[in-house]
Amino acid sequence: MKILHTSDWHLGRTLYSKKERQEEHTAFLAWLLGTIQENSIDLLLIAGDVFDTASPSSAAQKMYYDFLVNVRKAGCENVIVVGGNHDSPSFLNAPKDILAALNVTVIGNATENPEDEMIVVTDGNGNPLAIVCAVPFLRERDISRFTEGENYSDRSRRINENIKKHYEAIAQLAENKRKELGVAVPIIATGHLPVAGGKRNDDDGVRETYIGNIEAVGNDIFPETFDYVALGHYHIPSVIKDNIRYCGSPIPMGFGEAGQKKQVYFVEFNEGRSIETIEIPVFQQLESIVGNKNFIAQRLSELKKTGASVWVEVIYTGNEIFPDLSSWVNEQIADSNIEVLKLQNRQYLNEVLTQVDTADPLEELNEMEVFDKLLEKNNIPDEQKTELKALYKEIIDGLHLQNMVL
Repeated sequence: MKILHTSDWHLGRTLYSKKERQEEHTAFLAWLLGTIQENSIDLLLIAGDVFDTASPSSAAQKMYYDFLVNVRKAGCENVIVVGGNHDSPSFLNAPKDILAALNVTVIGNATENPEDEMIVVTDGNGNPLAIVCAVPFLRERDISRFTEGENYSDRSRRINENIKKHYEAIAQLAENKRKELGVAVPIIATGHLPVAGGKRNDDDGVRETYIGNIEAVGNDIFPETFDYVALGHYHIPSVIKDNIRYCGSPIPMGFGEAGQKKQVYFVEFNEGRSIETIEIPVFQQLESIVGNKNFIAQRLSELKKTGASVWVEVIYTGNEIFPDLSSWVNEQIADSNIEVLKLQNRQYLNEVLTQVDTADPLEELNEMEVFDKLLEKNNIPDEQKTELKALYKEIIDGLHLQNMVL
């Protein structure tokens, strides 16, 4: 039994509302089809967040359905798709009866009967290969009811307990089914939720779940019955336990993931369990450049020489005042395949003077005294202070003159 675990495709996603990711997703799905064929995969598990929004574009939908048609041509007889917190359950479920003809099982949301999430995967001759507990993202309304008067802690505990009960119930159903089959097939589970030990960063695009993202649930919610748990939700690959894993998203969701290796898991059951990491190629280079003027110039020059298509964010952290950062960066990347999608001048973020920055009440300071303290706060080099103070005095004098004329 050969399984490929992937998740968090986020088809239809854009980067900072500027760049479509369609070419990257198309390239990934083509690579995935090749990987499925090369490794003779029996079952593909997609652990949630197929789409980035509840109402995906026609282009995103076409990529999804074209892939599901082509996956059979690649030799994979079974596909299981579970809904994530970004997915619309009704949208995912709508074509499930049609997709069933392709041996694609879709579980968009939990129902009152956990048995609806249990699937016996068979080979071409109808012989059982595995039992999959295809648990989607468990919305609070699916697993518990609001209790009047409960506090935040009680509500959090209730949600955790009901998630655990859901997995316990379906694990028991799977054990019973395995006894009924009389064959020692592996029992696999999916999950789309925050589990303690999963990795995150500040720019990963992960949407919080439940009540402000309750403290991530512990891995003890998964019974020992499960031989492998294919997780989705977090975009950085991580191993919670050897048999409980996040494979992560196939492309970087933001510059915080630039340079991070993306992957899928190849899980094989053959007189035991083996798990192999298959690295996903980089389809579009992203790079975060953080530093002073010299560092930024040097790195942009290096990237320019490669001739490669690179999307970058530039964050200036130098001490010098740099008011024309945007035009300067554009000069550096002229006649190149570099595109700047995010530009940030940290000097501007720190330039406001507050009451905390001075022992004197602000109303007792004149314009020049406030400016002096502002220069000190931002560690402006002495050689720049004189020039800046002169320019600032010109502005103040001009305003005073204008007020006199008025």
